[in-house]
Amino acid sequence: MTRARQMRRHARKMRRYGLQPMIVMNHNDQLPDVAVALIGRALWRYRSELAPIYLAATLACGGTVLHLTNPHWWVYLLVAATLTAWLLAMFGERAGLTLRAERFYAAAVAMSAGGWLSAVTALGITFRPLVSLLVGGGLVLAVPWWVHRRRRAKVRVDRQLAAWPEIAQSIGLAGSHVQSAVVDVWGWRARFALARGQTIQEVIGKVPAIESALGTFRGAVRVQPTRDDRANRFELRVLDTDPHADAIPWPGPSVSSITEPIDLGPFEDATSARVLFLRRHGLFGGVAGSGKSGGINVLMGNLTACADVVIWAIDLKRGMELQPWASCIDRLATTPEQARVLLRDAVAVLEARAAWLASRGLRVWEPTPALPSLVIVIDEYAELADDAPESARDTDSIARRGRAVAVTLLAATQRPTQKAMGKGAVRSQMDVRVSFRVRERRDVDLILGQGMLDAGWHAHRLNAPGKFFLSAPEHDTPRRARAYLLTDEAVASTARQHVNVRPSLDEVSRVAIEEAQAGIPINHADERERTPDAWRDEEAKNRPEAILWTLLSGAPEEGIPVSHLIKATDMSRPWIYQRLRELSDDGRVTQVSRGRWRATADSR
Repeated sequence: MTRARQMRRHARKMRRYGLQPMIVMNHNDQLPDVAVALIGRALWRYRSELAPIYLAATLACGGTVLHLTNPHWWVYLLVAATLTAWLLAMFGERAGLTLRAERFYAAAVAMSAGGWLSAVTALGITFRPLVSLLVGGGLVLAVPWWVHRRRRAKVRVDRQLAAWPEIAQSIGLAGSHVQSAVVDVWGWRARFALARGQTIQEVIGKVPAIESALGTFRGAVRVQPTRDDRANRFELRVLDTDPHADAIPWPGPSVSSITEPIDLGPFEDATSARVLFLRRHGLFGGVAGSGKSGGINVLMGNLTACADVVIWAIDLKRGMELQPWASCIDRLATTPEQARVLLRDAVAVLEARAAWLASRGLRVWEPTPALPSLVIVIDEYAELADDAPESARDTDSIARRGRAVAVTLLAATQRPTQKAMGKGAVRSQMDVRVSFRVRERRDVDLILGQGMLDAGWHAHRLNAPGKFFLSAPEHDTPRRARAYLLTDEAVASTARQHVNVRPSLDEVSRVAIEEAQAGIPINHADERERTPDAWRDEEAKNRPEAILWTLLSGAPEEGIPVSHLIKATDMSRPWIYQRLRELSDDGRVTQVSRGRWRATADSR
């Protein structure tokens, strides 16, 4: 009877008596298999550390085979190595090599490996210096690889993610699995696939459990949708250190034209928070001390560098925040009266530009140094609503109609409630939302929009001045950023540097302002009223207004419908209502009933 049959018979007897069979194996037979398995596992586990040795072995084998089969290929190999090295040095950032040193190291390795392979293909590996070059050069080039922080971090991340099935089981995400992982400047990020029925909202709710399972510090984990916005995918970002722990000095203006996206500060993955403000209104919100003023300074530093932007500003704190930029600001209103005049002039500019575009068959105002865009910056918008509530109509008009004619409204306030925003539609017209730290959770939806808190835009958790969330058409995922820091000295030097590149307002807008100021009070000391002679002069210059006044003057007692005025003047409904409001303020027309107007008896 063979030994194998004896062991099987013994096992059957043990089971018959309810005992666990113990199979004694021949250790001499199993030792080679165990050794091979252990060695193979070690070679795979430490594949990152052994990558230079693997590369050298691959080059030696590949060069020997090519020398025996196609030795004339050495020219093509050398050209391919040179081209690869050039591409890595110039465009390696697209492959994840964010640092210049990383790109040049990769190019050096590619050129060295390709050059050695070409030489072996042409001469053979037995050629005397080639083996010595492979060993010596390999050791020299391997040292940066072994000491590189991101490579070591990648090894650590791979080992962490190898335990993800157990982690997912313990935190209630069983069935989810890792698809890819990348180490970047300040941490790492990984793409995960969710099991059927799981959602990203469930993952967001389990962020504290994920932090505990991965052993990170509190607040180090971010969960956001993937770029393809798949419902069963999510991206997990883990920070090794907080990149926004310290203030980040402003590197200088990032644009020279309003047509370019402005860099407000870096995201946590070291990419720039760039956003376009042309034909977009913006809202900056956050509690006192959250960094709104710093964000406005970054915006002003970039706007002053643009030669196709005229800046108007309103600062009802007597210019305390925006006064340092006064040399680059075309008009700065520091009192409620000045703010009212400025906004009314802005509406006049808006309408004049619209008429100018219509007369030339154009749809949008393209900013140039000769035809600059107009940006109106309002600090502490709530103060304007309290001190100059009658200006709400003008800000509402600018927000509704300013995009096409390049008149942009940028407002900063602590809590953009309906009362603070003047009870108009200004807030709903803000395409760009920047939320600094807020005190209450509900303020997140107030600044960024309804439902943003539940979607992961947790601005109430921002823990340092200058940190913000950016919501814009090109930024629709919750990513933390920090605004650059401009010191008082940087503001002063930037203003001095850009004062000579500031453009003047175009002639169309200047004429509109002059005409508007001819009929409204400039201040209490110089209050002027529009006379009948002035009206006749203006009517002579502007045919639609002459037609409008003729119709209103000859209107019956029940008034004339607005629809008739629109058809007769061939002007838009907002234009008609703006003129009616001006005439009503002067006491020249009255509203008889809804949608019907006529001239007053005295004005006739």
